[in-house]
Amino acid sequence: QVQLVESGGGLVQPGGSLRLSCAASGSISSIYTMGWYRQAPGKQRELVARITSGGSTNYADSVKGRFTISGDNTKNTVYLQMNSLKPEDTAVYYCKKTVGGYQYWGQGTQVTVSS
Repeated sequence: QVQLVESGGGLVQPGGSLRLSCAASGSISSIYTMGWYRQAPGKQRELVARITSGGSTNYADSVKGRFTISGDNTKNTVYLQMNSLKPEDTAVYYCKKTVGGYQYWGQGTQVTVSS
């Protein structure tokens, strides 16, 4: 059973930065995709960024140039570095791992961008 634990959320002022972490356990497969999604109140969950086990990345247009996704295979952890945060980035951020045709989600971490 794959388990994902997110951390790093919080309250930050506009223009500030946060780094989210997602620690994965329970899977030994070397082929996977991990992604960060977010869901704001009253909105659908949307993809923010994802990274494959081969290192390929893609981003939502709204975060390109501001967010960076990266992975540390030795720690089974994926990070989301978020810079130049805007109030519209406020949401619950979820980590997802896709492996072996299955999807696993973390519990989410709240990010609030406000002055």
